[in-house]
Amino acid sequence: MRLIDPIVLENSHVRLEPLDGRHADDLTAAREGLEYAWYTSVPASVPAEIDHRLAEHAAGRMNPWAVVAGSRAVGMTTFCNIDQDNRHVEIGHTWLSRGVQRTAVNTAAKLLLLAHAFETCQAIAVELRTAWHNRQSRAAIERLGAKQDGVLRNHRLGPDGSLRDTVVYSILPHEWAGVRLGLEASLQR
Repeated sequence: MRLIDPIVLENSHVRLEPLDGRHADDLTAAREGLEYAWYTSVPASVPAEIDHRLAEHAAGRMNPWAVVAGSRAVGMTTFCNIDQDNRHVEIGHTWLSRGVQRTAVNTAAKLLLLAHAFETCQAIAVELRTAWHNRQSRAAIERLGAKQDGVLRNHRLGPDGSLRDTVVYSILPHEWAGVRLGLEASLQR
């Protein structure tokens, strides 16, 4: 299986469904209260973001999922910057509704994505990135067991023109077994 191939991933906490237009209403409701979060990218228009992510999928650059908890989509996540030839991928463009932040949802979703990347797609590296100032996201990535590779300074311009430093983390195949055990233990607590 390739990193770009659509697939449903599921465990007892969360279901990752290939993103499509049927998720738009749930995701529009899920983004409420996140509109002014300066540290993360939450779409201004969910239907436009779905169209964008599906176009990126068609171009072979992104594999997008809706994050479903219970019966509602509560966020989005993707495999992005897909380099199939080198079996390298980034997990990113993730956002979750306020109601599921700091619950098992993110941990369970990352467990599914990492297992799929390493065990099914034979990835040799999985990368995660976040803004330097997004301390909540940095702490969550570090709790996953990812190691910091470095900081890309002045890496991007924000929507308001501000400069963003990007912190780059990765997990390698020989680290995956330990990361998996940590994620599973976290979900049991």
